[in-house]
Amino acid sequence: MKKIFTLVGILFIGFAVQAQDSGQGLKGAWFATSQFGYQKTKTGDVKGTNLSVLPIVGTFITPSVAVGAGIGYINIKSDGYVTGSADVKTLAKTDLIVIQPLARKYWNVAGSLYFFGQVALPVITGKEKESNLKVNQVGVSVSGGFDYFVTKNFSVEFSYDLANFTSTTLKPENGEKTTVTNFGLAHVANVDSYYNTALGGSAPNLTTPISVGFKFIF
Repeated sequence: MKKIFTLVGILFIGFAVQAQDSGQGLKGAWFATSQFGYQKTKTGDVKGTNLSVLPIVGTFITPSVAVGAGIGYINIKSDGYVTGSADVKTLAKTDLIVIQPLARKYWNVAGSLYFFGQVALPVITGKEKESNLKVNQVGVSVSGGFDYFVTKNFSVEFSYDLANFTSTTLKPENGEKTTVTNFGLAHVANVDSYYNTALGGSAPNLTTPISVGFKFIF
């Protein structure tokens, strides 16, 4: 784990070193954005959803490099029929808090359209309420996306996970804890079946692979 965070620290520094743009650009400007992600799956009569909301605040330390942090919320839920009942019931409901420092590097594609690369260190904690299962996850996420500036103070952004590493600990109210280590490219990975059964969500990771957001620059 220490090697992973050391590598991410080097990437953070690399982003800053690579920024050689002339002029001030957005250097010194602050931004506020909120990313939204949603996934839904259905297997038989069981429906799983994964909703994430992540407000982010940051600042541009060079004309094309920004650093910031997000504090947000994730809800993972599974609904279905219980054996012997005709009523739909919540099988699993997980409420989580996310704290995520991040760094971004921007490249201009054309006009008001920019591509950005992002490295983030999400820390996620919370509980699955139906079984009182405690959930804790730390990870490293590398994503890419596009940012379109509608005006100089407002933009719309879209991003997708390119690679991620997570270590998740699931601790039941009674019994031994389970630790799931997961590495995926393009948000694809093999996951312990206990993980999916316990949380009842729609994705192997707690976060969703696709997110969109609106950014204000000031």
